[in-house]
Amino acid sequence: MTLATPPVAAKKPSTVTYHGVELTDDYAWLRDPGYPEVADTEILAHLAAENAWFEARMAPHQPLVETLLKEMRGRIKEADKSVPQRDGDWLYWIEFEDGAEYKKWWRRPVSGGEDELILDEVALAEGHEYFRLGAISVSNDGKLLAWSVDDNGSERFTARIKVIATGEVLADEIPGTLSGLVWVANDTGLVYSLANEQWRTDNARLHWLGQPLSDDIELFHEDDEGFRVGSSLSANQKWLIVGTSDHETSEVRLVPAADPLATPILVRPRQTGVEYDIDERNGVLFVHTNDTHENFRLATAPLDNPGEWTTLVEGTDDFYLTGFDLFRDFYVTEGRVRGLDTIEVRYYDDPARIEPIVFPEASFSAGLGDNPEWAMDTLRLSYESMVSPATVFDYSVTTRTMEVLKVQEIPSGYDTSLYVTERLEIPAHDGTAIPVSVVYRRDRQRGGPLHLYGYGAYGISIDPGFSTTRLSLVDRGFAYAIAHIRGGDDLGRAWYKAGKLERRANTFTDFVDAAHGLISRGFTQAGSISISGGSAGGELVGAVLNSDPALWGAAVAHVPFVDVLATMLDASLPLTPGEWPEWGNPIEDRAAFDLIRGYSPYDNVRVQDYPPLLVTAGLNDPRVTYWEPAKWVARLRELKTDANELLLKTNMGAGHGGKSGRFESLRETAEEFAFILWQLGVAA
Repeated sequence: MTLATPPVAAKKPSTVTYHGVELTDDYAWLRDPGYPEVADTEILAHLAAENAWFEARMAPHQPLVETLLKEMRGRIKEADKSVPQRDGDWLYWIEFEDGAEYKKWWRRPVSGGEDELILDEVALAEGHEYFRLGAISVSNDGKLLAWSVDDNGSERFTARIKVIATGEVLADEIPGTLSGLVWVANDTGLVYSLANEQWRTDNARLHWLGQPLSDDIELFHEDDEGFRVGSSLSANQKWLIVGTSDHETSEVRLVPAADPLATPILVRPRQTGVEYDIDERNGVLFVHTNDTHENFRLATAPLDNPGEWTTLVEGTDDFYLTGFDLFRDFYVTEGRVRGLDTIEVRYYDDPARIEPIVFPEASFSAGLGDNPEWAMDTLRLSYESMVSPATVFDYSVTTRTMEVLKVQEIPSGYDTSLYVTERLEIPAHDGTAIPVSVVYRRDRQRGGPLHLYGYGAYGISIDPGFSTTRLSLVDRGFAYAIAHIRGGDDLGRAWYKAGKLERRANTFTDFVDAAHGLISRGFTQAGSISISGGSAGGELVGAVLNSDPALWGAAVAHVPFVDVLATMLDASLPLTPGEWPEWGNPIEDRAAFDLIRGYSPYDNVRVQDYPPLLVTAGLNDPRVTYWEPAKWVARLRELKTDANELLLKTNMGAGHGGKSGRFESLRETAEEFAFILWQLGVAA
C-alpha cells in the first residue's frame, strides 16, 4: 500500500445468531481478543495505516491547522488562575502558568501567610504522553492530600496520599480506582471504589492510613452488574453517603463518617424506575426523587424513618428540579424552566419564602460553583451565554445582590457587540417544538455555512454556553447551532424519555428536522452544513449520515458509539449491562434487538454517497472501544459510492477524551475545524 490510496481492511466474516437472526460481521477481527491490551500486530498495523492516511491527507492543510491553533491559543489567558474560595482555615485556588498544559493547586491561610503549593500537575505529568487528574481531596483537618492519576487514558486511576506541610508521599498507594476519595474517621480512613475487571465500580472500600491494601474493608458490594457505586460526604460532613444506581434506578445508604464500620442505614430499597439522592440536616433527610413526578420533587424524612418521604417542593410539568444543596441557614434548588437554568434560595423555617436569583440575558447557562462550607452567607455562582464569556459571581444571600469576581479574559480580543444569539423553536416531524440555540456575527451573510452540534442521550443537556474555539468558525461566516434534541433532558425528564429505548429514533429525526428548519429560516442551505458529535453524539452523527447524507457538507464523529447492536449484545464489555436501561437489552428482548438493529449506524451503512467524514478514536478508551470507529470506517470504505474524504485518527496513547493537556486538546479541535473548512470550501 502507498499513501496514494486509503487503507482497506481485510474482510474476515464472523457470524453469530440471536433470536434466530444470523448476523455477519466482516470486520469483527479488529477487536483484539486480549483487550484492554491491544497487541495484535495486524490490528495495530491497520490503525497505523489509517493514522498515516490521516496525516497524509491533512498534510497540505497543516498551515491552516497551525493558523487555527494560534487563534484558539490566543484566546486563552495562558497565565491564569481561579478565584480563591474559602474552605475552613484556608483559601484554595488553581493556577495555570504561562505555556503550561496542566494546572497547579494552591492554598494560603485565611488569617494570612505564604502561598502553599499542594499539588503540581505539571510535575506529575512529566514524561507521560497522557495525564489526567481524577479525584483530589484535602483531609478535614487540612493536613493531608489524597489524589488519583490516570496516565494512559484507560480511566483506571492510582490514588496516593501526602503530607501537605512536608510534601512527604505516604507509602499508601491504591491502584485501579474509579471514584472520588472521601476522608472519614477523623482523617484516618479513605473511602474509594475500585474498577473491577469489567471496569465497573461495584464496591465501596475503606482504607486505613498506614495499613496494607490487603486489610482494606469492603463497606458495600453491589451484586447487580448494571449498577455503579459511588461515595460522598453530606454537606455537614457528618455522614458518608454510599449510593448505587444505573440509568433509571438508585438506592442510598448512610454511614456515620466518624464510624464508617457502623451498620449502614438504608434510606429506601431500590424500586425500578425510581431515582433519588439525599442529604441531611439536624436529623432530617432531604430527598430529591422522581417517585411521584418525572421532573422530580424535593421531600423530607426523619432520620429514624428514612423511607417515609413528605413533599417539600412539588414536582411539576413546568419546572424540572435538577438538584439541591443544603447549607446551615438555607438551601438552594437548581432546575430548568423551558430549558433555561433557574437557581432559587429557600428557607427551612419558611417554605413559602423563595428567592430566585435573576440573570441578565434571555438565554444562558448558570449554576452553583464551588461552595464547600456549611455556614455560608455568600454563594459562588457561574454564568455564561453563547455571546457572554464565563463569569464568576458572588451572590449575597442577605442583600440579594451579585458581585462580579472574574470575567473570562480573551487576550486576543473579543467584542460582544459583534455577535448575536437566538433561541429558536423548530417543529419536528410530529409537531414537537425543538429548541435550537444559535450564535453568529451580526455581519454574517444569510444562507452561509452553518455548524450543527447535537448529543441527545442519557438525559444530558447541552447548555447554551460560551466557547472561544467556536469563534474560529463563527468569525469565518459560520452560524453555530446547538440542537436541544430529545434524549437529553434540556426540557425535563419527559424530553429525555422521548429519545430513549423504543423512541430513540426521535433523537435522530429531531436533528434532521432542526437542520431543515434552519434552512427554511434562511440560515444556511443543504450541503453547507457541517455536523459533529462525540460518543453517543457520534451515534447521532452516524445515524443521520445514513438517513440524510445529502444534507451535510462535512461531518466529524469523535469516539463514536456506532456499533450499538454488537456492543449491547456483549455483556462482558465494561458499560453494556448498565446501558440496557438506556438502549434496551437485545439479548433477552427481541423487540429491542430489532429496534437497535434498525438504527445502529454500523449495521445500516449502505451503498450510497456519503459526505466527507473525520472520525476519531482512542486505543485505551474504555467507554467506546477503539474497534467501533475502526469497523465503521472499514465498512464505509467498502460500501460508499463517492470519492469524498474519509479519515480515521486513533490516539494510540489516550482514551475517551482524546489528548490531555489544554493545548494538545486544542490541536485536535484545530484539526477538526480545518477539516470542516477544507471540505466546505470556506476561505481560511
